[in-house]
Amino acid sequence: MHRDAPHGNRVLIVAPWGHDAQSLAKALTQDGYHTDVYPDLTTLAGYIDETTGVVILTQEALKHGTESLQASLRRQPTWSDVPFVLLRSPRNGSGPLEVPLPREVINRIELERPVGSSSLISAVATAMRSRQKQFEIRDRIGELAASRKALANSEAELRLIADASPMLIAFVDPDLRYRFVNQAHQTWFGIAPASMLGRTMQDVFGAQHWQMCREAVHRAMAGDETQLELSSPRPDGARRDAEFRYIPRFQDGRVEGIHVFATDITERKESLQAAQRFAATLERKVAERTAELQAEVQARSESETALRQAQKMEAVGQLTGGIAHDFNNMLTSIIGALDIINVRLKDGRMDNLDRMIRAASDAANRAAALTQRLLAFSRRQSLDPKPVDLNALVQSMELLLIQTLGERIQVRLDLAPILGKAMVDANQLESALLNLSINARDAMPDGGLLRIATRCASTVPYVPEGVVAHAAGHVVLEVTDTGVGMEADVKERVFEPFFTTKPLGQGTGLGLSMIYGFVQQSNGHIDLQSAPGKGTTVALYLPVAPPHDAATEPPSTGRTPKGEGQQILVVEDDDQVRFLVSYLLEELGYSVTTARDATAAMPILSSSGQVDLLISDVGLPGMNGRQLAELMRQERPGVPVLFMTGYAESAAVQSEFLGENMAIITKPFALDDFGQAVRQALAQ
Repeated sequence: MHRDAPHGNRVLIVAPWGHDAQSLAKALTQDGYHTDVYPDLTTLAGYIDETTGVVILTQEALKHGTESLQASLRRQPTWSDVPFVLLRSPRNGSGPLEVPLPREVINRIELERPVGSSSLISAVATAMRSRQKQFEIRDRIGELAASRKALANSEAELRLIADASPMLIAFVDPDLRYRFVNQAHQTWFGIAPASMLGRTMQDVFGAQHWQMCREAVHRAMAGDETQLELSSPRPDGARRDAEFRYIPRFQDGRVEGIHVFATDITERKESLQAAQRFAATLERKVAERTAELQAEVQARSESETALRQAQKMEAVGQLTGGIAHDFNNMLTSIIGALDIINVRLKDGRMDNLDRMIRAASDAANRAAALTQRLLAFSRRQSLDPKPVDLNALVQSMELLLIQTLGERIQVRLDLAPILGKAMVDANQLESALLNLSINARDAMPDGGLLRIATRCASTVPYVPEGVVAHAAGHVVLEVTDTGVGMEADVKERVFEPFFTTKPLGQGTGLGLSMIYGFVQQSNGHIDLQSAPGKGTTVALYLPVAPPHDAATEPPSTGRTPKGEGQQILVVEDDDQVRFLVSYLLEELGYSVTTARDATAAMPILSSSGQVDLLISDVGLPGMNGRQLAELMRQERPGVPVLFMTGYAESAAVQSEFLGENMAIITKPFALDDFGQAVRQALAQ
């Protein structure tokens, strides 16, 4: 340590006699010391500094230059006490030898010459250790001073930060006296921070404010961090809203005080209150506007309802006017023909009666056809959907279409080679195809091309809301013409009843509406594309028939079959229809019992009398025909049933309405059709 010390490791030597200096330096150098030899004290004084470890002087060196040495020692730092090793001359006699070392030399070792090497080295080592301890003390003092300076700087920086903050920052001791406050207290309370030190919180806050925060302060002193909001006046009298936080500071497990932080939240609360006022105003305006909109919507709804009602009444007026016009013409023919027949029968004249009968029958058939169109439009006709091969149906009608359309219309079939069967009423589909073809002909007054195509489709172009597309897909029958096309306003109304673009008296306006109702009733869809000068395409999307269903057509005998006295119960609420049906059955050779409704029919069915067939109208008053049939099956399970209907609200699809051994025939019907239906019902 004494040889390699980081500071003060040099040995300074002044020995002016002979070779004393060289001898001393040699001995110390051999022991590892760094040595410097000086001729006198004056020279030595200029080299004493922090690198000096030990000074070795001989007594002869003290004769001159002590003043310079004293001045050099006075300039040393307070911590520095350079050790001296004095080599005294041998004593003469018994008196003490005076050593005139300056009084500034406190740390010294004196050796009497002659001195051995070991004694010299031991003395120098002791002095060097003393000198190194001085350096250690110096370093510690420096570190402490630096630490104090850093602490002072840190405190100053903290004070600057605290004073620059608009937030209240303070520390309060357990006696609730302020020990630290920042500059913000001057702004908040109008009190200089220096004047607040040592004052109590109650004194600074005032009695009223202290009552509001006392509980929170005491809880903080008990060790719980607390927070609260207070409103207090500023020095200028304005209100200040503040948020206070009291955080306890612990020392050895006990609270030695609390830190106080306070933030001015006046602007925030004012902004919040302004936002709340704005929200309330906005909510009120929204409520008012909502009420206005609701009133507007209600008024619009009432207007739309009135408009729809007016449109509905207009449609009803068109419907009733059209029906009245057509039925008046037909009834005129029927009544006129019957009156002529009646007059001639009274006069005994039989000539030309067949012509009058034929005229009445044709008019009645036209009336029946018109009724069927109305039922198709209203989707109340009774359908009998079965698997139908569209390609075969179109091919079977090709000749009829060519003859009907005339030579100026070219008919082209474009049939898909692979096509599933459609689940549809074949008779109604034939009528729809014929109707579409006639409309196409009328749209091509100068002739043109009529294309009839079939294809498969997995989806439809447009499915109205609330209608589900057929899951198994569709078979499409498409009719396209090269005619004049339709304007947008005409296209929108084309399916309306009695709407027609033809001249008065040349069309009823029920054709497309009948097709629309028939397709909708068949669970299908209809798509119409048309533009002026580009023709029209009408596509009927019909549901695909299940694979296991097979169409069966009853064999036709070509004549009205006769009965063999079978007992038939006829239930019909219309007196004339009941009379005519019973009369027809008796003419065909059957025994007939009649009842006006289900109530009158039940005693007959409950009796022991024979009943081979029940013929009942579907729409009976009270209990309907289907319910009557179910009750009859409890007593007579094997009796077949033939329903009659002219309005099929409950029997729109026969396969869904009919049960086992049940059949249906639509009014009005011809004698041959009725006779065939009765024979087939009895044969079940």
